[in-house]
Amino acid sequence: MKLCGFAFFTILFLLFLPADNSAKAFNTNDAAKLQKDFSDKPLGERIAMWAEKFLGTPYDPDPLGEYVSKAVIVADERVDCMYLTFRAVELALGATPEDAIQIALDKRFHSRGILDKTRVVNYEDRFEYGEDMISSGKWGKDITAEIGEIVKIKGSRGTRTFAMLTPQNILKGLNRLKDGDIIFLVKAPHKRKTDEIVGHMGIIKTDALTDPVSDSHKKVYLIHAGGRKGVGGSVKKVLLQDYIKKMPFVGAKITRFDGS
Repeated sequence: MKLCGFAFFTILFLLFLPADNSAKAFNTNDAAKLQKDFSDKPLGERIAMWAEKFLGTPYDPDPLGEYVSKAVIVADERVDCMYLTFRAVELALGATPEDAIQIALDKRFHSRGILDKTRVVNYEDRFEYGEDMISSGKWGKDITAEIGEIVKIKGSRGTRTFAMLTPQNILKGLNRLKDGDIIFLVKAPHKRKTDEIVGHMGIIKTDALTDPVSDSHKKVYLIHAGGRKGVGGSVKKVLLQDYIKKMPFVGAKITRFDGS
């Protein structure tokens, strides 16, 4: 759908307008400046840097996600793990806030999102399952087997098996992870209360270590919206190895964008 210049920028303003004043959100100017500041970085670094900009943002309590309930693209005041992943990637790929919205209309949907004035009219076509994001190819190449040895567990929704890294093999492959990788954390088949396989997701951020004696070449962090619907939480940055050791998931898949 093409819009005239005035109407298009009016819609963009409304989409970026915070729903209330209880939490800080990026406005169009903030986003545009950061996109310009980050523009000389590799894509993976940009994704990780955008994820870091959401640190401390409250967890979205809406079971559907506020962006779905409100039928908007941008709802940065409160985020869940899927929305955080969406926005970090979309803002990193886009040269402008307007680009990020167009990218979102492509990437969040099995086909493509449709804007009618200020509202998305086909969120029923959205990705509801992390495993569908992976298989679509829209959210990077599945590089799980490049990180470590995979195992197969029971699948769901017509998929017989699902290949993943065990926690032990994630830890063995930490140094193969890069900034901006997306990690999809997998539920044990017997703990699935619904038919979803992926129970959580986040963004990888790495930092080089200055200690030359260390066996590790870098620190690897997980940036994720940690919380539960109806309970609370916020966006956090934690050492991935610490998270893996305590997490309630049985493994993970990893995707990576070209240029990361």
